[in-house]
Amino acid sequence: MPVISDPVQFNEEELYVDLRAALGLPLYLKCEGFNFAGSIKIKAATEMVDAAERDGLLRPGSVLVESSSGNLGVALSVIAASRGHRFLCVTDARCNEPTIRLMEALGSEVHVIEEPDPRGGFLGARMAYVGALCASDDRYVWLNQYTNHGNWKAHYRTTAPAIGRRFPHLDVLFVGAGTTGTLMGCARWFWQWRHRVRIVAVDSVGSVSFGGAPGRRMIPGLGTSVPPRLLDESYVDDLVRVEESDTVLACRRLAARGFLFGGSTGTVISGAGQWLAEHGHKGLTAVAIAPDLGERYLDTVYREGWPSDALEREPAMARLA
Repeated sequence: MPVISDPVQFNEEELYVDLRAALGLPLYLKCEGFNFAGSIKIKAATEMVDAAERDGLLRPGSVLVESSSGNLGVALSVIAASRGHRFLCVTDARCNEPTIRLMEALGSEVHVIEEPDPRGGFLGARMAYVGALCASDDRYVWLNQYTNHGNWKAHYRTTAPAIGRRFPHLDVLFVGAGTTGTLMGCARWFWQWRHRVRIVAVDSVGSVSFGGAPGRRMIPGLGTSVPPRLLDESYVDDLVRVEESDTVLACRRLAARGFLFGGSTGTVISGAGQWLAEHGHKGLTAVAIAPDLGERYLDTVYREGWPSDALEREPAMARLA
């Protein structure tokens, strides 16, 4: 085992779960949650902070600020704590309470947006708040994961090559779509690879990432209420949209077999299952990326009666996400 002095120096890159035994799916799940931030977002966070430091954007007295539904906020909290930066995470009412407490435990400040923007949803409201904050005080440095090319470059450099090394005859890759950083980084790398790989994006019903009408979404992570600036659909071969009820079912089925994954992972697995049921064939090698683990979803995805009871208590949550 490695000996480290910085939390970003450890990230388990080579762990896969064969889902044939647990779910009967001919699918390998790349687990990205085994690091000190608990999710794949540690990669993009490290890439973006490194660039900001290298370019001189982060100076003494600077305050990092970012809009996040949770996982990137935790990753930036880990990095900020280890490097001595101040960090403010702007999140919204869908963010899991354990995630907020975790960021605060790491020394970050958290601002929760309670009401969505009428047109841009919670994401639009978060971005507007961050923009206004930066305009009012030049101490704030917004990495802006939605336009920052470090977001996808992190996965071009690390995630995709790791999959290519482990599965040299890969046929199809399933990637969840949020900011689309992971999707674009992997898609670009595999498009340049000598062996053609089919890229399947998995999105949440109610997301506008690939067009369509916005709708209510309760599970943070995948999907957006504002079209992602990083997305280039020419790199995407297929799209699967997943209902949140199917996300919850996938998560709970895995938990029943001892695997506790997050909501984003449940969405990706459900979408992969839909695609494989229609297009799968004997000998197909398929990999899906699992962005996070499930401990932060115990009060939501894994709680009996959720989300119907949450909607009854918090009517605002029923609005556009």
